[in-house]
Amino acid sequence: MRHVDFSPLYRSTVGFDRLFSMFDSLAQPAEGAQSYPPYNIERTGENNYRITMAVAGFSENELEIEAHRNQLTVKGQKSEDQGEHTSEVLYRGIASRAFERRFQLADFVEISGASLKNGLLHIDLIREIPEQMKPRKIEVTQGSPNGTQIEANVNSSKH
Repeated sequence: MRHVDFSPLYRSTVGFDRLFSMFDSLAQPAEGAQSYPPYNIERTGENNYRITMAVAGFSENELEIEAHRNQLTVKGQKSEDQGEHTSEVLYRGIASRAFERRFQLADFVEISGASLKNGLLHIDLIREIPEQMKPRKIEVTQGSPNGTQIEANVNSSKH
């Protein structure tokens, strides 16, 4: 596994210490880290993203997706089998345990939709930056902004 050293960035940035610490902690495997269900995060466009989770065996009504502030939570809870299966399971390789997976979302990222197909849960995200937050060009002009300059009379200001 690769380790990224953020120490050069500490010298040239201000206020991002918490962010770099979070990256460092994500790079190190945590004890008892959750690995179920497996997932992919992909960029599908300039401002579009998709989280794909392998949730084989779960139906739409057994999955719950909740977005609150900058956190996305996906929960899966199997409904109780009411005697549908009369056979005895000798080996269970398909996980059917309950899960809860959390994702931190960046500012201005919203969920645009979710779908379940072939055992894969697709959650589509879009980043919509408000117009006032987008970068804009400022025209540089010569002289004062209104084109005329008023000179202050130093002698008249003394009484």
